[in-house]
Amino acid sequence: MLKAHEGAEVDIIDRLPTPFGLVRSGVAPDHPETKIVINQFSRVAHNERCSFFGNVSLGSSISLSELRQFYHVVVLAYGAESDRALGIPGEDLNGVHSAREFVWWYNGHPDFSNLAPDLKSTDTAIVLGQGNVALDVARILLKPPTELAITDIASHALAALKESSIRKVYLVGRRGPVQAACTAKELREILAIKDLYVNIKETDLLKTSADEEEMKTNRIRRRVFELLSKASSSSASRPSPGQRELHFTFFQKPEKFLESNDQSGHIGGVNFEKTILKGSASSGNQIAAGTGEYEDLECGLVLKSIGYKSVPVDGLPFDHSKGVVPNIRGRVLSSSRFAQPEGGLYVCGWLKRGPTGIIGTNLYDAEETVASISDDIEKRERISTSTKQGREGLLQLLESRKIQVITFSDWEKIDSEEKRRGSLIRKPREKLTTWKDLLEVATR
Repeated sequence: MLKAHEGAEVDIIDRLPTPFGLVRSGVAPDHPETKIVINQFSRVAHNERCSFFGNVSLGSSISLSELRQFYHVVVLAYGAESDRALGIPGEDLNGVHSAREFVWWYNGHPDFSNLAPDLKSTDTAIVLGQGNVALDVARILLKPPTELAITDIASHALAALKESSIRKVYLVGRRGPVQAACTAKELREILAIKDLYVNIKETDLLKTSADEEEMKTNRIRRRVFELLSKASSSSASRPSPGQRELHFTFFQKPEKFLESNDQSGHIGGVNFEKTILKGSASSGNQIAAGTGEYEDLECGLVLKSIGYKSVPVDGLPFDHSKGVVPNIRGRVLSSSRFAQPEGGLYVCGWLKRGPTGIIGTNLYDAEETVASISDDIEKRERISTSTKQGREGLLQLLESRKIQVITFSDWEKIDSEEKRRGSLIRKPREKLTTWKDLLEVATR
């Protein structure tokens, strides 16, 4: 926006006192190279026409309709802060968490610093899903804590992982290895963990003609399958004593979560239904169908990595079935019967198209939304030309509501304090993980 419009002033509003969204709270601590994009984001925030206002929550600190009164253009880019549910019995048992909650816990997100997953009472964890997030959480559970100790992992998570009893992780998917949703880079990384026993049933690696067809048209799927096959053939027949184990389990659909016999209200295992694939590869969509055969797998921890979900805010049209804001090229559509673009209201990222893709995907997505805004400004369509209060109106309102606004220079105080604490223990940073600490340091 700043590049496209030399007169534009852009204010970034964030619920958290820290900027950078998933780059800070989603990207794994052992992926520092992915976080380098923070330098680019910081340069944008230092632009004199750009301001950051943290600790401001859309819906409670300020409403969407108030924002639209203050600004000519409002772009919603708040992503997917919730999780899809499986909707099966036992989902609320202790020890069943979403992968997002677990990721936010080890990344020091202030909402989940108290999650305290129990890693001590069990040696077995089940991860439902086989996408990159599933591989992230499995890798964090299996990687030697000494290797994590030099990352920016939250100190509470590192302490728990050092004491962890977990030695076996099952990565469970409803479909086969050809349909595994991870990328080759992430898969290579988990397979490279030192002294790890990898188990894949040879029968799961048998391909059908439909699988062959799918691999022909999808290079990533072909590469992932090749890596899994290689890992299977080069693995020992059984683990050595004390060795950590990673089990790739295919063609299994969770039917219900089972309560532990020893601990009331706690997860004790998962009941799975065996599946087969139905549908054609030409449509690129083979679907898992139940076979009526069931088996139980014991565990003391379950992490559900089956997809994120966006949450609506008051006054925002929302498609609940797809979990997105209805839009055309980023222009938000009204929720009336004859959906028309809403004036001055836009959407981008996961809230616009659903929770898929990486930083690069969102860059293209943002460019599309900015092109729509530029087009509307040029044609004087859908965007008011009257004078708006903008930043001044926003800050006055927040002050009247006694909201403690965190600016980018306040964030820089948090940033330097985290780096200072990290330097004392050979970490890039030691994250502040509670709202109290974050706000205290920011307002010193």
